[in-house]
Amino acid sequence: MKTTCIHCGVTMQYESKGQLNVPSIGQAFIYRSKEELEGVAKSLAEHSDEIQVHLNGKHQMTASELHYRLKYEEVVTLIQSERFISHLQPIINVASGEIYGYESLLRSNSRTLNPGLLFKAASLTGFHSMLDQKARRAAIEAKSKYVPRGVKSFINFLPSTIYNPEFCLSHTFQIVEDFGVDPNDLVFEVVETEKIEDIDHLKKVLNVYKREGMRVALDDVGSGFADPELLTLLNPDYVKIDRSYIDHCDESPDKQAFLRKIIHLARERGITVLGEGIERKEELEYCRSIGIDLAQGYFIGKPMERPLIPSFTFD
Repeated sequence: MKTTCIHCGVTMQYESKGQLNVPSIGQAFIYRSKEELEGVAKSLAEHSDEIQVHLNGKHQMTASELHYRLKYEEVVTLIQSERFISHLQPIINVASGEIYGYESLLRSNSRTLNPGLLFKAASLTGFHSMLDQKARRAAIEAKSKYVPRGVKSFINFLPSTIYNPEFCLSHTFQIVEDFGVDPNDLVFEVVETEKIEDIDHLKKVLNVYKREGMRVALDDVGSGFADPELLTLLNPDYVKIDRSYIDHCDESPDKQAFLRKIIHLARERGITVLGEGIERKEELEYCRSIGIDLAQGYFIGKPMERPLIPSFTFD
């Protein structure tokens, strides 16, 4: 029997007329247009973000989610119906200049849709789990098509979308098998690290990935995961230093001190260090001089649908 997670597999369509039930206050609202429904949802959401509503006896969600699903209806329809693609940004070995891997960045076939709006709308509407799952699929498919065996693919994921690691990630592992990708070539990268509150849950998620032969990375180190105790507890294979510490790092003693601290902590724990957001030659040269292992940024290469850079030269 095939089971579909309610958070990843539910799609929605709106009827122009119907009834919105609010069990907590024992009240039902009759609406005669989508605009009227959006107005009711907005009013309820302003009263309480978490108030639950039932739409026409079929769909249950918060009033806030309903309001934003109507506000961003075109984006929600896109999330539900579209197969997305990944653009690949090169990551180099700083010492050799050779390509180490690529980060997969989700893109829509709609050239007019900003990726930032896509993720914002998904978060506000409760479709972030569905979008995150589709993003993982697009990244694994891109790996199978364009990235050679032995070259890593860094794939973002949102811990908040993985409610039960064993169940939620089984879909991802099946996709890896279906596309014939070597699990050892995949690095699953935690994003929104500054928002992580349940460290025990995150540790379980990372351990499930590792058990399946994959690697894990923490993104934006410096904005939430500079604590050595957390690095020890989570034991990632990679840490990606927040771009704010890379920006003009060659000119800032404070940033240089922070970078050296992270490198020291990582070396003690056998963690590979990646500097992201490198946009200047001087930044890359400084990162190289202090022993940062990997580098990524527009100075090295922009995201592209098909990777073109075989190696990077420092000249």
